Amino acid sequence: MHDKDRDVPDYVDIEQDPTVAWEPAPSDAEPDGSPGRLEGAFAWAITIEAGPQTGLTYVLGPGNTIAGRGSEAAIFLPDVTVSRAHVQFAVDASGLALTDLGSTNGTYVNGKRLAAGMLKEGDELMIGKYRLRVSRGHG
Repeated sequence: MHDKDRDVPDYVDIEQDPTVAWEPAPSDAEPDGSPGRLEGAFAWAITIEAGPQTGLTYVLGPGNTIAGRGSEAAIFLPDVTVSRAHVQFAVDASGLALTDLGSTNGTYVNGKRLAAGMLKEGDELMIGKYRLRVSRGHG
């Protein structure tokens, strides 16, 4: 019996981009035990600790950085719980500032909704269903 005699499609759908499972190290594996501490020569960084893309770290350079699900966002958080332009981070001589850009679901810092304010090392952010951690470089 030939393949033409059976109802077999001419192609086989093979997944080209398989899902990869990744489990983050326990938080007690941090070098000095303090949340938000990363080694390196940079000023500030944001690390995704829970939600899609867990483990990704974004180093923030001087100036403004937008986080959101829009294509123009430097910190891309692709989920409907995140506004297209959700929050702006600003790095200057005074430190790291956060400004919510009128997002639908708000931005939470250490469990409290915050429209604008200064961030510090170890702060936990909630943006939609993402949990992120603020880090400072200590290199």
